[in-house]
Amino acid sequence: MEVRTYYGRGGWSWYTGSASWYYRCGLEYILGMTIQDQQITLTPCIPDEWEEYRIQYRYKSSIYNIHVANTQKTNQVQELKINGETIEEKKIKLQDDNMIYNIEIMI
Repeated sequence: MEVRTYYGRGGWSWYTGSASWYYRCGLEYILGMTIQDQQITLTPCIPDEWEEYRIQYRYKSSIYNIHVANTQKTNQVQELKINGETIEEKKIKLQDDNMIYNIEIMI
């Protein structure tokens, strides 16, 4: 009986639906970005060694440039600024107004 081995064929999983699940896991469970009720919430779970990360998100005609700085190493949002203005609520409301929003988040 001949035994066949198929080296290098694990890549097929990237051509199927599993790639989208890896993307979703990374975005939601590591970077912590979730969208619900037209609002972005960030609840990251990143290593202390990560100093920062960036996400660019397009919502209809608007662009959201999100910069997360891991200054306190707490994985909890300490401060949130939208276009330089501090926001008390820790959620980002999505708007379709052809604007660019620069979001700064300190965790």
